[in-house]
Amino acid sequence: MKITLGQLLIEGGEPERNLERAGLMVCQAAQVGSDLLLLPETLDFAWTHPSALNEAEPIPGRFSDQLCRYAKEAEIFICAGLTERCGDKNYNAALLIDRSGTISLVYHKINLLQVELPYYQVGTTLRAVDTEFGRIGVNICADNYIDGLPIGHTLARMGAQIILSPSSWTSSFSVNESQHPYREKWLKPFLTLAKLYGLVVASSTSVGYIVGGPYEGTKMVGCSLVVGANGLIAEGPFNEFAGAVIHTEFEVPEQDIRGTAFGERLRSLGYRFDDWQWEKIRTIH
Repeated sequence: MKITLGQLLIEGGEPERNLERAGLMVCQAAQVGSDLLLLPETLDFAWTHPSALNEAEPIPGRFSDQLCRYAKEAEIFICAGLTERCGDKNYNAALLIDRSGTISLVYHKINLLQVELPYYQVGTTLRAVDTEFGRIGVNICADNYIDGLPIGHTLARMGAQIILSPSSWTSSFSVNESQHPYREKWLKPFLTLAKLYGLVVASSTSVGYIVGGPYEGTKMVGCSLVVGANGLIAEGPFNEFAGAVIHTEFEVPEQDIRGTAFGERLRSLGYRFDDWQWEKIRTIH
């Protein structure tokens, strides 16, 4: 499977400009024959931008329709994060769109940070869908925190061979490239899931400075990741000022166990279910 990670420059409160840049990345991905373009979290208004409280669109709606047109015109899968308006509530959402421009999955982020709670409701469902490549599960950013890994475990037990995660990783303005700001925080949980279940985890994050909201002044610097059972497959550059695309490909892993067989596999790796060993999970490499 060929995928492109789109480290999109996202401007707070500027959905039209952000979606226009996303369209350019769709073209870049299609030109190299990618099967799927993975874009960041809340690419419309940016993560926790106050304008989303009153201006978010439903799904289907104006912004998701634009992404669907991109997918259909380029004949490419797109996984992207948007802010979804549902009645009087907002959700931090991710959608998977197929080559025909049809939305096959919408997911609402579950493991919300405390600072997100004024902006988004907690999601209540988790799904994986079958595609021409295999079964794909979708989560978002902090769903992959080490203490949020039950979400990834559940997707794996649903048979997911690939987990796609639109993200918006933030760091202090003082952090520079030499400090590898996300390697420790994100590579460990991704490797945990990939090694335990023999799957691939891919996450694409935004770039730019956050304006408005609780994280104003911090920056998003890319460093997107694709990780498999054998380790790192691809990594995006540290880049806080402009977008970047990262093209990679991998063999979609077979997922040949189901149900309680997952428990047997974990037991074979030394886990006891009467005393869940979170410390061991944290130290898997």
